Amino acid sequence: MEKEKNIKIHETAFVTSTFRSFDENLSHDNFAKLWQNPTTEQWIKEYLEQVSSEETYTHCLRNRYFLDRIKDLLNNEEIEVLINFGSGFSMYPFLLDEKLINIEIDKPEIVDYKKTKIIDWQKENLLPKRNIHFIGVDFSENYEEDLLSKIQSIKANKPSFILVEGVLFFLDREETDNLFNFFNIIQKSGDYIGSASFQETLKETHAFRNLLSFFNQKVSKTNENDYQTIQDDYYKSKKNYKLIDHQDYFSLSKKYGNKIKQSEELILNENFYLLKKI
Repeated sequence: MEKEKNIKIHETAFVTSTFRSFDENLSHDNFAKLWQNPTTEQWIKEYLEQVSSEETYTHCLRNRYFLDRIKDLLNNEEIEVLINFGSGFSMYPFLLDEKLINIEIDKPEIVDYKKTKIIDWQKENLLPKRNIHFIGVDFSENYEEDLLSKIQSIKANKPSFILVEGVLFFLDREETDNLFNFFNIIQKSGDYIGSASFQETLKETHAFRNLLSFFNQKVSKTNENDYQTIQDDYYKSKKNYKLIDHQDYFSLSKKYGNKIKQSEELILNENFYLLKKI
């Protein structure tokens, strides 16, 4: 996609991590602050002013929801491997038990940079040691066969949780279908998928129009058709999977005691889904 060529690393992966660091009580992520840098902080200041000031909390709650779900499943010995597609600079491995096997998948330049920084921070004792495997993938090419081989060599027959957050919005439906078909090949009965996406009603909000305007100014020229929305039925109709939980920013705010400050029209309300393979 043309727009992806114009988005620099700091404008994507750094932003989410920095948001998570703004309210550690909410996100439960005390390592996200390691990614803070002056360039991103300026970008975020403008983003919060021009798009939605609520974005800090939407990202914190997304992190908290998936962190708690994965932690519960790990404690119940239902999963042994976390496979994070589009992992960016998320810090889940360090927030979870060291027994977890982590597979981090993203663009080669992202995973290479992340791996280097993590090694440095571990040498400085800023991060604990973890079992992490980094895999760089160009999703615009035929990646399935090579990626499947790499994942299987690490995962073998162990039960897994696949996490896909902050990704589907930038894919088209065919790419998304291919991704979920790939998940089905990787996973066995009893495995889980955690997915984050936006619903079609997002495009009717003032916050989305602000977002589009911001992207056009800061990143590249796009229109609303460049961004994918996904309805509940997409998850409910997934063959071999059962939708077992569905939350959004408003339900999670209630659950975790987050005070909503903006009107619904000014919030990018993300939906979160938990699927179990049957």
